[in-house]
Amino acid sequence: MGKILRQIRVFLEMIKFEHTVFALPFAYLGMFLAAGGAPTWAQFGWITLAMVAARTAAMSFNRLADLKFDAVNPRTRNRPLVTGRLRPGVAWAAVALSIVLLGFAAWKLNPLAFKLSPLAILFLLGYSFTKRFTWLSHFILGFTDGLAPVGAWVGVRGTLFGAADLPAWLLLLTVTLWIGGFDLIYACQDYEVDIAERLYAIPARFGIPFALKLARWAHGGAVAGLIALGIVAHLAFPYWIAVALSAGLFVYEHSIISPDDLSRLDMAFFNVNGYISLILFFGTWLALL
Repeated sequence: MGKILRQIRVFLEMIKFEHTVFALPFAYLGMFLAAGGAPTWAQFGWITLAMVAARTAAMSFNRLADLKFDAVNPRTRNRPLVTGRLRPGVAWAAVALSIVLLGFAAWKLNPLAFKLSPLAILFLLGYSFTKRFTWLSHFILGFTDGLAPVGAWVGVRGTLFGAADLPAWLLLLTVTLWIGGFDLIYACQDYEVDIAERLYAIPARFGIPFALKLARWAHGGAVAGLIALGIVAHLAFPYWIAVALSAGLFVYEHSIISPDDLSRLDMAFFNVNGYISLILFFGTWLALL
């Protein structure tokens, strides 16, 4: 039993399970907007399970898919799968169980959510390989994260392709730009390794200054998407305060990193990302009360 518990602890460390609290607000944003307020407890529970399962599957598979690259990267060479602290079988079991739970939660929500779940799984697993063949890998990751609020929207409404579903598509665009910009920044620290391994990372191919400039444009687009969402969804004043605070955090994030100084990159990536997601969720929730 002690060995099993140790493997579970190491596994949760590997997938950074504690960061799930920062990922869930993406889904909850779509869920509350779709419901026009509070969803039912059943919807809340199944959407939460689906999103936790989706993140667990994606993170676990990513660590397996990138094992060869993690082993030669100074930043990642101490990850549990690289050092042997975690057996690959545990990660594979987590991927399989998470996919089953995601599919079950989607089935419990509504028929459209279940029908679209294989597409979500394709992106959750497939994005890990995109850095091998396309410069768009950063934004494919953003698109994959953007499926969280879209999935939650579908989970509540059971629709996605009508005129009233425009907020879901604006959420998808916004999160794609938001996370794509963050990933551009984050990839700057792997500049030398990505060049050596011939991976398709924009900082490695076009330079760190270009990547940081593109990240600023992406985050500017994300703010524009948030503004469009507020207009289309007719959101009240608290939402606009949240958008203003988020825009300020984007500016702060870009002010503490530069091509010559990436020392505060982790703070920009994890802390600012978490604050923005929480601020936007609570601002939207208050706007819908």
